[in-house]
Parts: sequence; structure tokens; C-alpha cells
Amino acid sequence: MSDEPAMVIVGAGEAGTAAAIALREGGWRGPVILIGNEAMLPYERPPLSKAILVEETDPGPKLLVNPERLAELAINYFAGRNVDLIDRGAHTVTLSNGVQLAYERLLLTTGARPRKLTVPVAPGSRMATLRTYADALAIRRMIGRGCEVVVIGGGFIGLEVAASAVSRGASVTVVEAGTRLLTRAVPAPLADLVRAKHEDAGVRIETGAMVERIDVNGRRSRVLLADGRTHLADLVLVGIGVVPNVELAQAAGLTVDNGIVLDEMLTTSDPHIFAAGDCCSFPHRLYGKRIRVEAWRNAWQQGAAAAANILGANRPYENVPWFWSDQYDETLQVAGLCCEEDVLVARNIGAKDRLFFHLAADGRLVAACGFGSRGTIAKEIRFAEIMIGRQLAPKAKALADPAIGMKSLLI
Repeated sequence: MSDEPAMVIVGAGEAGTAAAIALREGGWRGPVILIGNEAMLPYERPPLSKAILVEETDPGPKLLVNPERLAELAINYFAGRNVDLIDRGAHTVTLSNGVQLAYERLLLTTGARPRKLTVPVAPGSRMATLRTYADALAIRRMIGRGCEVVVIGGGFIGLEVAASAVSRGASVTVVEAGTRLLTRAVPAPLADLVRAKHEDAGVRIETGAMVERIDVNGRRSRVLLADGRTHLADLVLVGIGVVPNVELAQAAGLTVDNGIVLDEMLTTSDPHIFAAGDCCSFPHRLYGKRIRVEAWRNAWQQGAAAAANILGANRPYENVPWFWSDQYDETLQVAGLCCEEDVLVARNIGAKDRLFFHLAADGRLVAACGFGSRGTIAKEIRFAEIMIGRQLAPKAKALADPAIGMKSLLI
């Protein structure tokens, strides 16, 4: 066993890597150990559904940190290792190869995994989910001209893969159980714009489509819907959300509820153990409730914030949630958390750019989302994000008027 207590980070995605770097930049001089369960360097996940699938040649993973930077920061990276046990009394973790590591503080950034279908799936069905670089390579090999793809789930991942597949010449059908796309993420008018974009590109979209089972049909899969319709597919991509990886924390006796339960300082029910990223839920001042955010920027920012609090900063994590998704040549961005009960205000900018603002009952701006050209949408959503963070209550009439600059509302 390594006897010198270290800052040990379990999970080498965005949150874990950001935390490891932030610990060094924050002045920690003792050992830093970063443990990843994939046999490769930490990499970004957003390109997996985009560039990795559509580039002519495999561009390879986009690394979060290279070996030289790890060496420069003296971060000890354990690749291809799982942590099997946390001993909270002894302040140790046990790796899958039996090695024990002592920790001063432990940070759990274990992420999430794709949610599985609950309907019968016949053995041999050609199924896929997307979470890792290996997943992306497997999907990349299958999609192309003449390939028929059925995407189950009309959320961000499913739609991004649909866009990538159809751009490679595949025939794509998206089946969504809900009444519309992106039900939890954006308001209905914006979802309609996204749907139109996909249908213009040749993607078939079926909402209110419940999958009953998936059978094998020769070398293909047959997706049977509850209303009797069927779809044959060379590949069935399942994108119905993710499940936080809480098993390690749960086995250690940490409190779990829709993720590892944290306080506003990102501390678990054990004061020596912190968490960050997709695996955890935390109270958010702006929304007055506990939330769990599945987004790369939140993971990176929260990892860095957890590192700062481990070193004694004691700062509540209050960053405004922000999401982003490329859909063909346009971008979809969301700041804050959308709720159907909010008052919805629309702003049209030019020929195709659209913004939607969510006002709470007390008039505060609590969310904003946009769809259109990257430059315009990114700028407008950034102004909205600032307003949300400041808890401003702009007038609905001003938000709706494109002649009134968003920057002028930051007062």
C-alpha cells in the first residue's frame, strides 16, 4: 500500500481531470492520483457523437491532458483501473488489482452510464449505446451509405447521432416515446424547430412511439412498436438517458438520491469525500432544489470547484447550468433549467435564429435557450446566463424585442 496519503480522484473524465489540474494549480504539493477505468488518456466526450462519427478519417480522441502535462504537474495517472472498495475508516481505496491507496481526501467523479432498455431484446440484436471512444468507433464502422439506423430516444445524444449518421448517407429513423423531442431540455416551440431541421435532412421522426421489443431478423434487428409498426435496422442506437454511477459510493455507505448526495460545498455525507460531475446531485441556490446536471461544462467547472473546496476555499457551487448541442450547421444552447410552468417569451433574430426565455412566477429569468447560427446564439445565451446568475427580472416585452440589445438588460 502507498503510505503517504494523497488526493485520490476516482474517475478520469472531465470532472476528475479538471480537479487533478486544479489541485496542483491551487497549491497542493502532496501526491495527486487520478484513476480512470479506460486504458487511455482522459479525453473529451462531446466529439464522440460529432467529429468522431463524421470525419473522413478517425481523428482520434480529443485529449483533456497529454502525458507531458501529467508529468509536469506530477499527477499519477492509473489507466484501465477500477476501484472496488472504499474503506472510510482507514481512508483507503482498493483497486481491482488489489493495490490499496491511502487518501487525505477522496473525490468521486464516477460519471454515468447509458440507461438500458427495459423491453425484451433478443440475443444477437445489433445494438449500440454511446458513452466511450470505443462505442463511437463501433458506431462509426457501421453507419454509412445504405445502412439503416433506428435511434431510440429523441434527446441530445440520439439526435446528434441521427445527424451524424444521415450526413454519412445512412437512412435514419428516430423513435421517441414522448409526444415531442427534447421533452426535458427545451420548450416545445424550439423542439419543433429541431425536428424540422432533422426532417429537412431526411431523418424520419416518430413521436409517441413505444418500443415493445427488439428481435433478430437475419443479420438485422427488427424494432417492434406497441402499435404494431416495425422497423428493420442494421443498427439500433439506444439513447434514452443515463444512470449515475453511484454503486461504489453506496457500498461505502454514502448517502445516495438521484446521484451521490452533496451539500453546497460538494461534500458528501462523509466530510473527507467529495464528488463532482454526472454522478452527483447538489442543492442549487437559484432553483431552490437539488439538481443533477449532465453536461461537460458543469463537469469541468464542478471538478475544479470541488478541488478548491478540498483545499479549503469553502465556496458554494452556484454556476448556472449550461448545455450545448450541434445539430448539423446550427447550434442549440441552453442556460439554466427549463420548466413547463414558466412564462415563455420568444425572440426572433433574423431569418432563422430563435431564442426562448423562461420567466419564473416572480419575474426572474431562470432559463434561456436558442437555436440557430453559432455566433449569434452563443452571444445571446451568454448574456442570458449572466442575467440568470444575477437573478434579474427583465421585462417580457424587452426580451421579446430584437431591437433591444441583450447587453442593455444587464442592469
